[in-house]
Amino acid sequence: MSVPAAYLGVILIWSTTPLAIQWSAQGASFSFAVMARMLIGLAVCLALLFATRTAFPFTPAARRLYAISGLSLFVAMLLTYWGALHIPSGLISVIFGLSPLVTGVFAALWLGERTLTPIRLAGLSLALAGLWLIFGQPWPGDGRATLGTAAVVAGMTVQALGLVWIKRLNLRASSLAITSGSLGVATPLFVLAWLVADAARLPPDITLRAGAAIVYLGVLGSVVGFTLYYYVIKHLDAGRVALIMLVTPVAALLLGQTLNHERIPAIGWAGIALIGAGLLLYEWQALRLLKQQRTRPGE
Repeated sequence: MSVPAAYLGVILIWSTTPLAIQWSAQGASFSFAVMARMLIGLAVCLALLFATRTAFPFTPAARRLYAISGLSLFVAMLLTYWGALHIPSGLISVIFGLSPLVTGVFAALWLGERTLTPIRLAGLSLALAGLWLIFGQPWPGDGRATLGTAAVVAGMTVQALGLVWIKRLNLRASSLAITSGSLGVATPLFVLAWLVADAARLPPDITLRAGAAIVYLGVLGSVVGFTLYYYVIKHLDAGRVALIMLVTPVAALLLGQTLNHERIPAIGWAGIALIGAGLLLYEWQALRLLKQQRTRPGE
C-alpha cells in the first residue's frame, strides 16, 4: 500500500467522522446509531480475520487487553455520540485533537515516561485555556451544549486512558486482532445500551443520510481508518504523524460549516485557536525534527 495514500486516507476519514456521527443520529437515536456502527465494524473485522488468516491471540493477557480496550471504547463512544447531539461536529474533532496531550499526561503519571517537557507543559496549558473558553460558550441552538462538551471531553479522556493502559500491557498482536477483540467486547455492551435506552425499538423514520453515515462509520470509521493509521505509524516518523492531529480539526471545522451550516461564536474560535496553538507547541519537537530532515541535502 502507498504510504501517502494511507496518510491521506486517515486525514479524510478522521475529518469526516465527527460529521458522520451527527448525521447517523438524525432519524435514529444515538444508542441505535453507535450500536449499528459497531455491529457493522465487528462483522467487517471478523470477515477480514477469516480472509487474511490473521492470528487472533486468546491468551489470558490477550483477553485482558480486549476487555480493557473494549470497555474504554464503549464508554468513550457512548459519551461522544450523546455529546455530538448538542455541539458542532467540528468541535468534536478539536476536542479529540487533545488526545495526544492527555495521553502524554497519563503516560507520564502511569508509565513513568518523560513526555512532559517544559515546552509540552506550556502547550498543555494553552490547550486547557482554550478548552476553558469553549466550556463557557452558549453554543447556538442547544441548551445542553456545556453538558455535550463535557461528555465529549470525558469520552476523549477515557479513550486516552485506554490507550495508555493497552500500552502498559505491551501485548504483541496485530492491529486487526486488537480491533476485532475490542469490538467483540464492546458490541454486546452497545446492544445492551440500546435495549435499555430504546427498549429494543427500531427507528421508524431513519433517513437515507443517517443510514449511509452508519455504514460509512462502521466500515471506514471503525475498521479502515484505524488500520490505515497503524500502517502510517509503522512507516512514518512522529513529526509526520503529528501533522494528522493538526490538520483534521481544521478540516472537520470547515466541513461542519460547509455541509452542516454550523456556526461557532467568535470567542469559541478563540478557544479553538488556543487549543491549536497548544497542540502545535506540544508537538513542536517532532515537527522541528521533520523540518530538519527536509532541509538536509539529498533528502
